[in-house]
Amino acid sequence: MTVIEHARYTYRLRVSSRARAGLLDEWARCRWIWNECCARSKRAHAEREKCGPARLDKMLTGARAANAWLRAGGSVPQQQTIRDFATSRAKALKDIKARLPMRQRAGMPRYKRKREARPSLNYTRHGFRLTNGRLHLAGGITVRPVWSRELPPAPSSVRVYRDSLGHWYASFVVATTTEALPETGRVIGIDWGVQQTATTTSDSHDLPHAGHGKRAAQRLARYQRQMARRRQPRGRAQTRGYRKAQAQAAKVHKKIARQRQDTARKWAKGVVTDHDHIAVEDFRPKFLAKTTMARKAADAAIAATKTALLDMARKHGRTVHLVNPAHTTMDCAQCGARTKHALPLSERTYACTVCGAVSPRDKNSARVMLVRAGLNPAGAEGVRPAGALLPQAA
Repeated sequence: MTVIEHARYTYRLRVSSRARAGLLDEWARCRWIWNECCARSKRAHAEREKCGPARLDKMLTGARAANAWLRAGGSVPQQQTIRDFATSRAKALKDIKARLPMRQRAGMPRYKRKREARPSLNYTRHGFRLTNGRLHLAGGITVRPVWSRELPPAPSSVRVYRDSLGHWYASFVVATTTEALPETGRVIGIDWGVQQTATTTSDSHDLPHAGHGKRAAQRLARYQRQMARRRQPRGRAQTRGYRKAQAQAAKVHKKIARQRQDTARKWAKGVVTDHDHIAVEDFRPKFLAKTTMARKAADAAIAATKTALLDMARKHGRTVHLVNPAHTTMDCAQCGARTKHALPLSERTYACTVCGAVSPRDKNSARVMLVRAGLNPAGAEGVRPAGALLPQAA
């Protein structure tokens, strides 16, 4: 069955000096509107009044009528700024009403400072058009995307933003269909870790720790020391040398992030191509940031790898089963027995005291994923037994 979903296609932009000035002016207007929404929201909260999108729309209408500077910009990105603010505020209020713990709540929208916030402009269908390979934005701004791949027809919206290196990008939202891959009759279980990023029931699909951050740590530390030496006291503008070191550090960070993303996507493509059903540990590695493995865990990029796998599976119509990670290192994949005490991290071999099965700890956890997902593995490769029925997606 063909499923229609929405995906983002991102392209680098070639921006002229005139277009750059226009984008920054437009961003200044949208940033002023965002900050005005924050101020009105706080005022309404103090006076116990409602501050919904309707009132913010009236505020924008009155501000554009009274201010020629706002009228000089396009109304579409300004309206989208209010929509984004209302969405962020509604989510924060919903989390507060649900009494979620503070660490799990979405924070209330904050003021965007001129020297800290990066430009980001959202345009709906009526605020842009594509003509002769160029992107024309509301307000008379024209930029040229670098068409690295073909764009599906009729994008519904576009987000124009600038990254930490000062490069401009256009991210189009388009409707896409799933690219179904041929069935293989194979299943796989995946366990996340630090020593090895992903351990699977198939030895050929294990993902070793790439160590991209470790290889770049020396260069990054050099630029960070330069920034520390050249940092000016608070309230004073930073020197040219500081900004140069800051740009170099940002460049290293960006390269590491791209390397991690590239490694994750290539591995996810291989897993999705070779398997119909994937049992994945629903692991959230936030707690690792408070342990002695924080640096190595961050370099493993478990969250980014998991996201790449889920996106790739959704794109190609594969079924992913998210498995609760509780006690996965204590259960035996053969007989289901559970040890009385949790295994220390230094113990890398799992030995069941009931059935006597002995296997590497992470391999046993990967098989537990298959058992909990109901995929019934026949062996290390996770081949579905003949005549066995696969369950629906968890």
